[in-house]
Amino acid sequence: MEKIRIKYFSDEVKRLAYIGGKSDWVDLRACERVELKAGEFKLIPLGVAMQLPDGYEGHLVPRSSTFKNYGIIQTNSMGIIDGSYCGDEDMWRMPVYATKDTVIEKHDRICQFRIVKNQPEILFEECETLDNESRGGFGSTGRQ
Repeated sequence: MEKIRIKYFSDEVKRLAYIGGKSDWVDLRACERVELKAGEFKLIPLGVAMQLPDGYEGHLVPRSSTFKNYGIIQTNSMGIIDGSYCGDEDMWRMPVYATKDTVIEKHDRICQFRIVKNQPEILFEECETLDNESRGGFGSTGRQ
C-alpha cells in the first residue's frame, strides 16, 4: 500500500478518505467560498498539500457533476501534479473558467484525483516504416 503525506491548511478542511471498492479516485473540496461571474478565471484553493510516493504523479480532474452543478470548466482539462510539488506552501488548486455566474460553497466537492506511476524512461527508435496496416487516418475507425 502506498502512503501519501498530507498537510491540511486549516482544521476546517474536511479530511480525505480513500473508499475502497467504490472508486480509486479521491474527491477534493473547495476550502473557501468562491463567487465567479461568467467569463472569469480562478484558481480554486483545495486546502491541501501532499507529498506523493516516489515515482508517482497526481492527476486532477473535475467530478462528473461539476459542470452541471456549477458551470465551471477546468482550464487545462486535466491537471498534472508532479512529485516535486510537495512543499509546505504548495497548496493544490483547481484552475477553472466560469461559463455562467456561479457560487461554489466551502466544502463543495468539485474535483477528484488519483496517483499514477511516472512514465518510464523511453527511447525513440527512428524507422522508415512501422510495418503495420494503416487504419485510414486520424479519426478513422479503419472502415471506408
